[in-house]
Amino acid sequence: MTLPIHVALIGYGMAGQVFHAPVIQAVPGLRLVTIQSSQPLKVQADWPQVWISTTFEEVIQTPQIDLVVIATPNHTHFELAWRALEAGKHVVVDKPFTLLAQEARALAELAQMQNRLLSVFQNRRWDGNFLSLQRMLEAGTLGEVVYFESHFDRYRPAVQPRWREQAGPGSGIWYDLGPHLADQAQLLFGWPQAVFADIAPQRLGAEAPDYFHVLLRYPRLRVVLHASALVPGGSPRFVVHGTQGSWVCYGLDTQEKSLREGSHPGGPNWRPVGGEAWLYRPGQPSELVDVEPGDYRRYYAGVRDAIWEKGPNPVPPEQAVRLMELLEAAIQSAAERREISLGVEE
Repeated sequence: MTLPIHVALIGYGMAGQVFHAPVIQAVPGLRLVTIQSSQPLKVQADWPQVWISTTFEEVIQTPQIDLVVIATPNHTHFELAWRALEAGKHVVVDKPFTLLAQEARALAELAQMQNRLLSVFQNRRWDGNFLSLQRMLEAGTLGEVVYFESHFDRYRPAVQPRWREQAGPGSGIWYDLGPHLADQAQLLFGWPQAVFADIAPQRLGAEAPDYFHVLLRYPRLRVVLHASALVPGGSPRFVVHGTQGSWVCYGLDTQEKSLREGSHPGGPNWRPVGGEAWLYRPGQPSELVDVEPGDYRRYYAGVRDAIWEKGPNPVPPEQAVRLMELLEAAIQSAAERREISLGVEE
């Protein structure tokens, strides 16, 4: 009989409260036993059964803790992950993995030395619309894909007093939403030849970037990653054009909305919707196609199985390192206003 994995969640801001805690608790074999937070009353109200810790050192020195989940501000990820791995814990880090690619590589090497699982919470791999897109491309329905556009647009015209929107290391929309879109693109199409990025603040009073438009160049394929905080509506989530057809999907996966509203995965009100998708093929009428429901629990189920040595790491360090290299190259491109070659033969 396999023993349950005791989990400590570090941080109880939006990421910890909305995503990690309810999803961890919904996965059999994982047991959320500790939350370290500067807001103990908030944690106690939501999770009265867990031990509330006030120091990270206390958590990593507790022998009963198997897995440490880091859901803290981005600039703290590297140090906390390093300390947890040194203490012999398995580690999950919320995206972005780190701020620098060299930090990501150092953590990957340490995890290998310590023989511990290190993974990054790329939950959008388990959005229903993305899962449906993967299935469509694997089936070859569109032929060779020559253009891919991925949007994550929202309408949030007022700058909020939170660290993600203030000036500082790791803030801004490229570190917030860029890891999702770039990770999905890499998963589908691999490493591009070059990147050209425009990353900027657009809202009045913005201190951190709230807009990006990034072009990934492949031999024939062109990939556009786009996000903005000033889009009242009308943008598709995905646009895919191939030599035999097009696929267009509207709407965000509703898992985040349900989690924000307090629904728990697998609960009575848990009915995620992945969006609305249309298939267009030459000489045929447009076709409304099914979009499967997403399931963020599949990420943590994969982490559980990897720790139990029953399956692969769902987001292994080598993928997370490569993603940080791409994010870093895009920042360089935006700063220098030029295309950055990524070392692939033209």
